[in-house]
Amino acid sequence: MGFGEDEESASAAAAAGKSIYRYNSPLVQVCLIGLVCFCCPGMFNALSGMGGGGQVDTTAANNANTALYTTFAVFGILGGGIYNILGPRLTLFAGCSTYVLYAGSFLYYNHFHHQGFAIVAGAVLGIGAGLLWAGQGAIMTSYPPPGKKGSYISLFWSIFNMGGVIGGLIPFIMNYHRSEAKSVNDGTYIAFMIFMAAGTALTLSILHPSRVVRNDGSRCTNIKYSNVSTEAVEILRLFRNWKMLLMFPAAWASNFFYTYQFNHVNAFLFNLRTRGFNNVFYWGAQMVGSIGIGYFLDYSFQSRKKRGLVGIGVVALLSTAIWAGGLANHLHYDGGRILTDKLDFKDSRSEFAGPFLLYFSYGLLDAMFQSLVYWVIGDLADDSETLSRYTGFYKGVQSAGGAVAWQIDAHNVTKLSQLIVNWVLTTLSYPLLAILVMLAVKDEEKVGTKKDGVDHFASAKSLTEEGTSVRELSQPD
Repeated sequence: MGFGEDEESASAAAAAGKSIYRYNSPLVQVCLIGLVCFCCPGMFNALSGMGGGGQVDTTAANNANTALYTTFAVFGILGGGIYNILGPRLTLFAGCSTYVLYAGSFLYYNHFHHQGFAIVAGAVLGIGAGLLWAGQGAIMTSYPPPGKKGSYISLFWSIFNMGGVIGGLIPFIMNYHRSEAKSVNDGTYIAFMIFMAAGTALTLSILHPSRVVRNDGSRCTNIKYSNVSTEAVEILRLFRNWKMLLMFPAAWASNFFYTYQFNHVNAFLFNLRTRGFNNVFYWGAQMVGSIGIGYFLDYSFQSRKKRGLVGIGVVALLSTAIWAGGLANHLHYDGGRILTDKLDFKDSRSEFAGPFLLYFSYGLLDAMFQSLVYWVIGDLADDSETLSRYTGFYKGVQSAGGAVAWQIDAHNVTKLSQLIVNWVLTTLSYPLLAILVMLAVKDEEKVGTKKDGVDHFASAKSLTEEGTSVRELSQPD
């Protein structure tokens, strides 16, 4: 699938005495950050995907998620600068530790039904998630060689979403004989907390980008640590960066649809055990979608720009078809008739198939959409410092959209209105992403002939100034 090397690259690496499985190789480090996200946000996704955090009343989860995404919006933007100052280990460790608290707050809610703890834990998790995802984005987009970023993104996305698959199995198995139950049992939350604690410990295995060496000998960065004043200035500049402004609608839309999909498709249509069953396939579909779009973006056409533009077209067409299917489903179940009993994967038979396929397709689209955006971000620069800021901005805006979406649902905005807004937001993103690709993404051969070091590919300039051949940027890892 493009994660390894072709025969020429493999022989060159062997001659140099290097292996793609070195601890300080991009491949191993991307796999490690994938495992961290498998344990922490992967399990969080499984918990959120249950609808209402596994509770019958979605109010506590809606308010907790509003607090979460509000602080996430701030610390997502600041996270890139914090990552550049503290480095990956401290940033990721601090971020991951907050996931355990969040899962524990719903264990507490299971017994006392006081949502205050869940809301505070959500706000704290927003801070931690901002740190984690800024670091993750920098690692995933800057460590791989330029020609294989799509493949590495899909590799990360597959490992990460396996956490959602396993996390979906936990409530499914533990609540299998509780088809009439209203909330998940204590063991479900405890299992989530164990995984999240393991992921927090695993962050200590992540190397600083200055110590990660590609097989051609190039390093991911030559800067060891930044400082507060530099990062403050660079973060402020993001708000007038035309590339970030073109990406803004895609970032806003990319978590906005979760509220509708989790609360008004999975939780609204299906009973408790089936919600866990559905999540296994929702997050499994993300693995399929990320691998498919990642391979396409790396290997479909010789021109990088053409790959990006055609990839945007493919995702846009698929998005239109899936949201149209969502509208048909809504009109059938919410507008056309009353659903007397929740759908069950075992008992509802043929009636289960259509809504299940729709929910599966939503997962597929989510992975393709976000992998596409990450690929575009990864081609805007090639150094860890810049990409940590870009991905931090993306996650900050994404989280602001998520905070608004959860609060919209908390104020009982109709399901149809939420569906239409999600459809419009994602549709608006595609032409703006296409403009960004046309103006900012450069083909490999153009990078090699560029002499003026324009900031479309700022790393090419820095490498040239250091006496390194720019052509190395296009060599396979």
